[in-house]
Amino acid sequence: MAQVEVAEAKAWVRRRATIDSLDLDLGKRTRLVRLMYEHGLRNGTLLLLPIDQGLEHGPVDFFANPAAADPDYECRLALEGGYNGIVFHIGLAKKYMRKYAGRVPLILKINGKTNIPSDAEAFSPLDATVEDAVRLGADAVGYTLYVGSPAQDRDFLQFMQVRQECDRYGMPLIVWAYPRGSAIEAKGGRDSIYAVDYAARVACELGADIVKLNVPEYDPQKAHLYPKPYDKLALSYSEGIAKVIESAGRTMVLFSGGSKLSDEDLLEKARIAMEEGATGLIFGRNMWQRPLEEGLAITARIKEIMKNYTIELS
Repeated sequence: MAQVEVAEAKAWVRRRATIDSLDLDLGKRTRLVRLMYEHGLRNGTLLLLPIDQGLEHGPVDFFANPAAADPDYECRLALEGGYNGIVFHIGLAKKYMRKYAGRVPLILKINGKTNIPSDAEAFSPLDATVEDAVRLGADAVGYTLYVGSPAQDRDFLQFMQVRQECDRYGMPLIVWAYPRGSAIEAKGGRDSIYAVDYAARVACELGADIVKLNVPEYDPQKAHLYPKPYDKLALSYSEGIAKVIESAGRTMVLFSGGSKLSDEDLLEKARIAMEEGATGLIFGRNMWQRPLEEGLAITARIKEIMKNYTIELS
């Protein structure tokens, strides 16, 4: 990579959006302050526990830890581990949150799909509403947006309606910004620096308050497929994270854990993400595909990293 490109990459380090940097109405600000300063580490960071994989992947993810097939297991992990919130679809929220209400904040995921159809024309239809989230006492809603899918036009229209409802009810909007579809694969794949960087910008442009992203990669074997200048943008792991955080602008960024990693790799991901400007982490399978005591132990180690990144409110 040319020297000028390296210098520019270094300038992407440590740009962190905050509640104060967002133009939030009172309802959204209240809910985010509650999530980020009254739960978890109470220092303005976010550690969320998602349990939407049963819809998205089917029961297969629970084979690694059969106890986790009962959502009460994840609720206990979230409560005892001191997470900022748990992510449920509406059925699980209604069936399992009662005894945790007010103790574990709820992020209601309001769209989803199975993985039975191909991702070539990915689209995630609504299965709940923002009004449902208000009725269930949620502090935010989650929405999956498939950037680059052939169904993107329908997705944008559906998302617009959700965003308007969030504004109406003062509900923070967390966007799972996932590059998908044959056009994305032809340009280097869903986790390429090109695709993730684009997804981060789209989330900001369309009005997300928080965006969930995968860590981007620069794959030399696929770089010739990346549109310019990404084909020459051989960023390191940490520089790639900093770059997509910059593209997210005044949108707070959470990084996904993805499929199961070694403890060392997971902790390194957490450390670099926070160091480079993430607001927090949304780790699911890496936390609950373990016996409860192991899940609590790795949670404590991640929180040890996150406590070093206090974000003050004005």
